[in-house]
Amino acid sequence: MDTSSGSNAYAALRAAILSLDLVPGEKLSERGLESMLEASRTPIRAALMRLENEGLTQRAGRGWQVTPIDLAEVRAVMEYREVVEAAAIALVIERAGDDELAALRSLIRSSPEEDNEETGLRDGGDFHVALSRLSRNKFFADAMSGALTRLSRTRWLEVRTAESRAHARTEHLEIIAAVRSRDAERAAALVISHSRGTRDRLLNHLSEERRRLRGRGYSIIESSTSPPPLITL
Repeated sequence: MDTSSGSNAYAALRAAILSLDLVPGEKLSERGLESMLEASRTPIRAALMRLENEGLTQRAGRGWQVTPIDLAEVRAVMEYREVVEAAAIALVIERAGDDELAALRSLIRSSPEEDNEETGLRDGGDFHVALSRLSRNKFFADAMSGALTRLSRTRWLEVRTAESRAHARTEHLEIIAAVRSRDAERAAALVISHSRGTRDRLLNHLSEERRRLRGRGYSIIESSTSPPPLITL
């Protein structure tokens, strides 16, 4: 298999899913994707399998589908993200240099002419992954990147208003200010507040818009989060 062809198919399909060009729950056929991606069956199948590992596609009978948005998963990922980022921020305060924190601040876009949904989604992700990377612990950065990937489709819905993007930028600036002043307690509190606020806005938006989004073909589900029954011996 041509590795460049496989990488191109994966990147194109992943972008279409994360930007909601392919909506949650949409059925995917390898034959249909051949013409859409201008790639052969083998790299398309490999791309679908890679995206399955990321939680963005899943098997549906003999075919595939874009993974539905699962409200229970959104809650679980946000809980995980909060714990990861709160732990990372303590190490960032200990280990990051002032010049690195100044560079991180420059990631926060200030020009309204450049503000749109795409830049809002990308800049927010860049900020949080870069912040975690300054902990000097790659596992925190990898964990944050993975969590944001799982949340990308719901975050895309949430960043569509200029108000929500401006709110996120303000909170990012507050986090940076606390980190630069080496105020570990305030930085951790701000990170947790930001994470929970994002979670609540995402879930409220999905709850309020659920019927309308379903009318547009989006599959939004609520999987069971009940713990498994206890086995008594």
